[in-house]
Amino acid sequence: MTAASPPFVNFGWRATDFQLPDTKGKIWNLDGLRGPKGLLLMFICNHCDYVLAVIGKLVRQGRELHDLGFGVAAICSNDAVAYPADSYEKMGVFAREHHLPFPYLHDATQAVARAYGAVCTPDFFGFNSELKLQYRGRLDDSGRSPNPAARSELLEAMRQIANTGQGPREQQPAIGCSIKWKAA
Repeated sequence: MTAASPPFVNFGWRATDFQLPDTKGKIWNLDGLRGPKGLLLMFICNHCDYVLAVIGKLVRQGRELHDLGFGVAAICSNDAVAYPADSYEKMGVFAREHHLPFPYLHDATQAVARAYGAVCTPDFFGFNSELKLQYRGRLDDSGRSPNPAARSELLEAMRQIANTGQGPREQQPAIGCSIKWKAA
């Protein structure tokens, strides 16, 4: 797997609305997902080594962010035909196995990933209460090796957004597996 790294944050970019099903068939949009402090959207998938290395942290931090007043959701946009481990059915298994405390949404057309400019898994988008982008960085410096002691850049940034409405000016880009795009 080749690591992909997204561009830096475009501060103030407004979240694009969507309608996506979760692993139980419920349809979600921005208004249904957002919390009073904002929203964290993360693009993940079931098979990526980078996601698997941090899935426990994602679950814990998802709960913490919810307690801080953020809505949290994960989105899988990978081509499930070419990568059957990322199929809608397997997303449900993944969500149950890892006890995801947030909706895991299926972007079958990849339109949401394209609208957001997502490039890798995991790729994080932290929005303030006005749904303006304030964080486009990494979870921490774990990479593909679990590092329980790593400083959580994501959690620190989201706490700052909760307190000030703005994210840190300096952010390290996420790194992960490239999104598996459908053939054109």
